[in-house]
Amino acid sequence: MTPVSPILPGAWLGMVGGGQLGRMFCFAAQAMGYRVAVLDPDESSPAGRVADRHLRAAYTDEAALTELARLCAAVSTEFENVPAASLDFLGRSTFVSPAGRCVAIAQDRIAEKRFIESCGVPVAPHVVIESQDALAALSDAELEAVLPGILKTARLGYDGKGQVRVTSAEAVRDAYSEFSGVPCVLEKLLPLKFEVSALVARGAGGATALYPLAQNIHRHGVLALTMVPAPDAPARTVIPPSTAKEISSKKPSGRSPPKRFFTFTSSIIYP
Repeated sequence: MTPVSPILPGAWLGMVGGGQLGRMFCFAAQAMGYRVAVLDPDESSPAGRVADRHLRAAYTDEAALTELARLCAAVSTEFENVPAASLDFLGRSTFVSPAGRCVAIAQDRIAEKRFIESCGVPVAPHVVIESQDALAALSDAELEAVLPGILKTARLGYDGKGQVRVTSAEAVRDAYSEFSGVPCVLEKLLPLKFEVSALVARGAGGATALYPLAQNIHRHGVLALTMVPAPDAPARTVIPPSTAKEISSKKPSGRSPPKRFFTFTSSIIYP
C-alpha cells in the first residue's frame, strides 16, 4: 500500500525486529511525537523494552502481523533477515517500506549481486554455487579463476559468520561441505584500499537524496568504526546520480544503503 497523505505525529509506526537499530528508531520517532509498536519474539529485545507496545511473537505469526498492520500507519524493518513473506503480508493492509521484494534481494547475496549488476554497477568476480551438484560440475580451473577468495553463504551470513577464506579448489570443495551444501557465492579477493557506504533515499513522490559517503573499518569481520564524511575517498567522489536513480527506481520509496569498495586502482566495486 502507498500512503495517500503524510503520516502526522500521534500516529503509530511499526518496526519488525527489536534490535539496537530498532531501539534508535523508537527514540527518534517518539521524540517527534509518534508511538511505536515493535514485533520481536524476545521479551528483552532492546527496541521492545522502549517501544510503546511490544508484540512478543515470531516474525511469521499471522495474528501478531495482523495486529501490527491494524495498529500502524506504516511499518518498517530494522534488519534484512526478517522473512520477506511477513512484510508482504503486512503490505496487504498497511504501508510497508522496504517492501518484501526488496528485503528478499537484500537477504540473498546471489539475488543482490544480480540486482546490482542489472543496475549497471560492477561487482567483484565471483562464482555462484547453488548446490553440491552445481559445485561438482565446476572444474578446478573455473574455481581457481576467482581464487584466492572468500566462500560466503548466500543467506544469513553477517559479521564474519558464514564466510571462509579459500586459496585452492580443494579448499573450496571442503569448505562448501562444511556449509552443508547451502547456496553460496565464491568471491575473488581484491586489493581493496577501503570500503564506503552510500545512503540513497527516495520519497514517495520520486525525489532522490544522496547522503555523504561513509567510510567503514572492520576488525575480525565485524564493523568497528564508521566515519562521515569518508576521509580517504576523493573529495568529489559520489555515487553517480544516474546510478542512484537506477537503483532507487527499481525499489519502492525508502532507503537503499549500498556498500562499495575502492580498489588500489581507484575503481569502484560492489561486494
